Amino acid sequence: MADRQYSYLNPKIEMRSLPQKGSYGLFALEPIQKDELLAMWGGRVVGYEEYEQLTPFFKSHGLQIWDHLFQVPLLEGDPADYFNHSCLPNAGFNTPISLVAMRDIAAGEELCFDYAMSEDNHFDEFPCGCGSETCRGQVTGKDWQIPALQERYFGYFSPYLQARIERLHK
Repeated sequence: MADRQYSYLNPKIEMRSLPQKGSYGLFALEPIQKDELLAMWGGRVVGYEEYEQLTPFFKSHGLQIWDHLFQVPLLEGDPADYFNHSCLPNAGFNTPISLVAMRDIAAGEELCFDYAMSEDNHFDEFPCGCGSETCRGQVTGKDWQIPALQERYFGYFSPYLQARIERLHK
C-alpha cells in the first residue's frame, strides 16, 4: 500500500484482502450511521483524452466527476480507492469526491457503491458478480439512465449525474 494517502478514509473503515475476487475491499470496523462521511478522495483532475491514456490501474480507480472530467489517484494503493461496486449499495455520493452511508451500516459489512452513481462512460463496464438480489448482471456506463435506479439512488448520485437526471424529468 502507498506510504502516503491523499484521500480521507473514515477511521471506522479498514481495507481487507478479498482472495476470492483477487482484490481488496473496505469493511466497517464498527457501526456507521446513515449519512456519516465514509471517504473523500484526493488526486488530480484529468480530461477524457488524458484519461484514455492512463494505465489500467488508474483508469479502474479513477472517478468521473463531471462530463469529460475524471479524478484519478496520485499513487497506487491509497485505501480509499478500494470501494467495490454493488447493485445493492450502502454508500452514495454527497459531493463529486465524497461518499456517505446511505443507511446504518453494521460492523463487518463491506462498504460498496453502485458505479451507476458516478459513471457515464465505457471505462467501467464489466460483468457484475456482486450476488445481490438486485444484481443487473452487467455494469455499464449508461446504468444511471435506468428509471428504477434513478428513483432508488435519488440524492446519492454524483452531482453532475443528479443534475442530468433532474433535467430529464423536467
